[in-house]
Amino acid sequence: MKMGEAVTDEYRRLGISSQVFDFGETLLRSLEGRFREIDQTAEYNQLKVLAAFQENMIGESHLSGTTGYGYHDSGRDALERVYADIFHTEAALVRPQIACGTHALSLALFSNLRPGDELLSPVGKPYDTLEQVIGIRPAAGSLAEYGITYREVALLPDGSIDYPAIEKAITPRTKLVTIQRSRGYQNRPTLSIDSIGQLIAFVKNINPKFICMVDNCYGEFVDTVEPSDVGADLCVGSLIKNPGGGLAPMGGYLAGKEELIEQAGYRLVSPGLGRAVGASLEVLRSLYQGIFFAPTVTAAALKGAVFAAKVYQSLGFNVNPKPDDDYHDIIQAITFENPMLLTTFCQAIQAASPIDGHVLPEAAPMPGYSCPVIMASGSFISGSSIELSADGPLREPYIAYLQGGLTFPHAKAGVLKSLQSLLDAGLVELPSPIYT
Repeated sequence: MKMGEAVTDEYRRLGISSQVFDFGETLLRSLEGRFREIDQTAEYNQLKVLAAFQENMIGESHLSGTTGYGYHDSGRDALERVYADIFHTEAALVRPQIACGTHALSLALFSNLRPGDELLSPVGKPYDTLEQVIGIRPAAGSLAEYGITYREVALLPDGSIDYPAIEKAITPRTKLVTIQRSRGYQNRPTLSIDSIGQLIAFVKNINPKFICMVDNCYGEFVDTVEPSDVGADLCVGSLIKNPGGGLAPMGGYLAGKEELIEQAGYRLVSPGLGRAVGASLEVLRSLYQGIFFAPTVTAAALKGAVFAAKVYQSLGFNVNPKPDDDYHDIIQAITFENPMLLTTFCQAIQAASPIDGHVLPEAAPMPGYSCPVIMASGSFISGSSIELSADGPLREPYIAYLQGGLTFPHAKAGVLKSLQSLLDAGLVELPSPIYT
């Protein structure tokens, strides 16, 4: 049997027709140039990561963890130096004790803000799970309960930054400016590194002492530079997203100025102990391997996002970004404007998953979210969104947020499975003739 026939047979086993497969192949041919660009970025970042390993003389002894207090954990400390070198920062805090991206952001905020300070978001509303951290929605232990106030400045209708409004919003209490790189559950553009750098320069020109923190979730290794290269004092993210490479089983990171990282260590553990303690158990090997694989895994996820954009744009849906746009994170937003389309799409992504592919996700209340959310994530690491996953709040305009894919062939299969499911349900039709 010829290889082409063997491949199409395997797609049929997944329930994907030859018509859908051929449609996908036609679109893929038009993306060859885009994929080459993604591979070039991955190659640069891979070399940057390799250099960080070699410059810190990572050895076999660094891959074994510690127990108990974690005193003298050379592998943990070396991993943090690797992260600091990759992000070109003075220091980093990389710990399995950080439960998720929201925890990492909360840690950065609580450790570097004090009662009477004010937090400013110049890029609009933060991600849903941060609303209770800040106190936008009342929650026990929020920043608001500690007397830390909050202001935000909405982006302009075209998604650009409203600099005059930011200048007006700054008060004598303003201390920390938080910049969310990714869109969260908003249909706004992801911020480019250039726009982040310009925003930081603007803020620092008003007051050089302002702390500029970037929520870097979903954005690591998408570009050849990180927010810390353009002036961010802190970059914050989750290890079960891009930098974990699909291998990190848990954890989060902060990379930035020494004094800010030191404060975060005291908040994570306790005053007086800080970064000196915290056992790494048996996860160091996975954390090292994860950051090593992260550039190419992120590239696979990016290719999946671009392919999904091409497929759904060709069907007439509004996609953000568009396939020819520059991508600044791995998230692909597809606006369905119909709850059935959103639900069917997410259920199909789940059906294409290696784990729990037989499970049918439904929208349900989720901790930290203000409305029911449907989440598809048949992943090896629970909740890992560098693995192929899709989710969306069940509210207008019913946007699906697709991300991840440890390999492009899996991401491709998931996108084609979603298209097949929508076709089978009579919710979409393939354009005729097929075009690119």
